[in-house]
Amino acid sequence: MLNETEIFPSVDQLANLDVDAELAKFEAEARRELGLDGERSHWRDVPAPDFTASQRAKTTILVSGLTMAHDFFVQGALAGQGYVVQHMDCPDNDALRFGKEFGNRAQCNPTYFTVGNLVKYLVHLRDEKGLATDEINDRYVFLTAGACGPCRFGMYATEYRKALRDAGFDGFRVILFQQTGGLKQATGEEKGLKMDPPFFIAILKALLAGDVLNAMMYRIRPYEVEAGAANRAVEQCKKVIYEHLNGRKSIFVALNKARRILEAVKVDRTMIRPKVSIIGEFWAMTTEGDGNYQLQKFLEQEGGECDIQLVTAWLLYMIWEQRWDTQRRMMLRGTDDARRGLATVDVRKKMIGIAVAERAVRAIFQAFAHAIGLYDYHLPDMNAIAEVAQGHYANELRGGEGHMEVGKLILNVTHKKATMTISVKPFGCMPSSGVSDGVQTIITEKYPEAIFLPIETSGDGAVNVQSRVQMMMFKARLAAKAEVEEVCAKHGVTLEQVRDYVAKSPRFRDSLYRARHLHRGCTTANLVEEVAPRMRSRWKRMVDRLPLPPVVPATV
Repeated sequence: MLNETEIFPSVDQLANLDVDAELAKFEAEARRELGLDGERSHWRDVPAPDFTASQRAKTTILVSGLTMAHDFFVQGALAGQGYVVQHMDCPDNDALRFGKEFGNRAQCNPTYFTVGNLVKYLVHLRDEKGLATDEINDRYVFLTAGACGPCRFGMYATEYRKALRDAGFDGFRVILFQQTGGLKQATGEEKGLKMDPPFFIAILKALLAGDVLNAMMYRIRPYEVEAGAANRAVEQCKKVIYEHLNGRKSIFVALNKARRILEAVKVDRTMIRPKVSIIGEFWAMTTEGDGNYQLQKFLEQEGGECDIQLVTAWLLYMIWEQRWDTQRRMMLRGTDDARRGLATVDVRKKMIGIAVAERAVRAIFQAFAHAIGLYDYHLPDMNAIAEVAQGHYANELRGGEGHMEVGKLILNVTHKKATMTISVKPFGCMPSSGVSDGVQTIITEKYPEAIFLPIETSGDGAVNVQSRVQMMMFKARLAAKAEVEEVCAKHGVTLEQVRDYVAKSPRFRDSLYRARHLHRGCTTANLVEEVAPRMRSRWKRMVDRLPLPPVVPATV
């Protein structure tokens, strides 16, 4: 039996105790018990073998990261260029589990979801399809986006490789699409993708087609008369557009076919729906799955109309960055050797190129929009956003969406572009958290009429987030109803009268019709503003347009 001195060390023993030695002894014993006492080596981020042109025919390129329509169309566009492509499913909570199991700790939510989604798919190929690991590494590569700046987004390639190694797929190839610097491999010299004009044109077609179809879907679906009709129409449109991209046929023919499909959906825009603008971190506000708790679907279930941010707007933001930075560097005399800076760059030629790129993107988008029936859609004015945000968030700061989140909220309120604004940020996103939790509090104090809700997604907080959204949606529905009642009172009509008039007018019942933005956040309020003057008799409207007779002062 042990005595008391053997169990409880004396004061002298504690004074002479070597804590570091005891901890090292405990660690060594624990490692022996766990079988971890062998030779250890630190992992190094070693590039995997290249994806070469000779492997193109037998290698499948995996794509994921945008909306389901975008990923599907990118698959069709690249397949039309001769590549073997497969888009993956939208990241779900299972993908999050894989990401947390094999990824580094303290990552942001998009990292866990996107990295985990790739690992989940490869595990599916190995464990359920029966493919060997070497066969998977040889037959598949992954194409994803990357960036630099004050964000973990710049470390995505390394995170992918670390997670792939730990999951048993060491050497799997990742091709990184950089926001700056074009396309290059994250794991070596790029050879498998032929970077020629047809390739970039095909990708641009896919992205813009995804944008206009998504925008049409969120315009029509909240007002559909038959539940599910809009989703069925959109699925038909996806197949039509995919076939034309894959067959390298005219995209405008495909968009015109899609327009006729969407035109058949019956809608009733006299149903009052508050318009909710979704802004924030790019991935969190774009994804349609568990990464943002299926926010778009939930908002529509709560009686809202979603105003989403398009990929085209992000392209315009990157073009704006190039113009802004070039204009500032032109005046840095002491930095570059040239008199006006930018010693090795033809500034005039670069600025002309930037202007042409912006006009080309806007023109092509509007052509796509009109072909599918997306009328009266205005891409954001990047200079206006930068100007209104400047006093609250410096335009020079980058990371996430930069100053755009601040500028969008201000314009949503001052121009009444939306009834409510939701800023979605993932857990651990440093740039977006600093904006939505910091700067936006000043904006809401300056504009108290703003209905603004910042939410944070972590993958396991759906109940908390959705309950907060429900509370703010109650306020938004009241605001939308009050706005419609105000417009009806202004024109001396009732909503029932407007509904009866619209029911008799094929133009206003058309699913492609869009009421002009008449400084009302709610679509129904804009509709009443446009319809109410037409409800009066033609004679009365003509009399109203007549000039008033001059006022003759009375004489005594």
